[in-house]
Amino acid sequence: MDRIEKSKEKYKQLFGDGVPAAYATDPDFQDILSRFIFGEVFYQGNLDDKQRELITLAVLAANQSLPQLKAHVGAALNAGLTPVEIKEAVYQCAPYIGFPKTLNAITEINEVFKSKNIELPIESQSQVEEDNRFDKGLAVQVEIFGDVIAKNRESAPSNQKHIQDYLSAFCFGDFYTRGGLDLKTRELLTLCIISALGGAEGQVKAHVQGNLNVGNDKETLITAITHCLPYMGFPRTLNALACFNEIIPEN
Repeated sequence: MDRIEKSKEKYKQLFGDGVPAAYATDPDFQDILSRFIFGEVFYQGNLDDKQRELITLAVLAANQSLPQLKAHVGAALNAGLTPVEIKEAVYQCAPYIGFPKTLNAITEINEVFKSKNIELPIESQSQVEEDNRFDKGLAVQVEIFGDVIAKNRESAPSNQKHIQDYLSAFCFGDFYTRGGLDLKTRELLTLCIISALGGAEGQVKAHVQGNLNVGNDKETLITAITHCLPYMGFPRTLNALACFNEIIPEN
């Protein structure tokens, strides 16, 4: 199949028989978009459609592209993702984009779920308690990043140690320990989220190494960031690739 046929098939698979509204007003633009995203990008590399839709949801939430996010909730369900997986992909954004933007995204998801008679709230995925969220979060941090975590904690000035504590208890304790998505998936989504933000190259490099440590190889990272390209543009994609190549040089 050529990319035009591929795009039509993939679009139908994800969104059904409807025609994008932009065809009525901007058909040339919609052709460029559909053929590139659904005829090329979706077929590049080693990720399946479920992984691709998780990445799409996370990046659209990070960018606050809310109408498109809403459309992709339906596509994610059609690709076979569960309501839990969809929610968890967006919850994972909170430490990186903040609560207000994450809540905006959650509102869009809930509207789609209600329209499809998916009962809310969905089952809790929390796996920590008040008395162990810090310890469990720190354990996940060390699993992802290794000895550098102890060094970061020791070197933090006394008036900034609370930030390190928040990282362990909140970012990793409250979110990374949750059910619904495995650690490899959460770490891959985090890399896509912070790449989409721009200006977070230091964190991108750290999470490239973190992804390697949990079993995501360079090919997977390149596929993931390629999938982000239509949603965040070339500058941030190329910046992320530069970080990949710095941490994992090409032979």
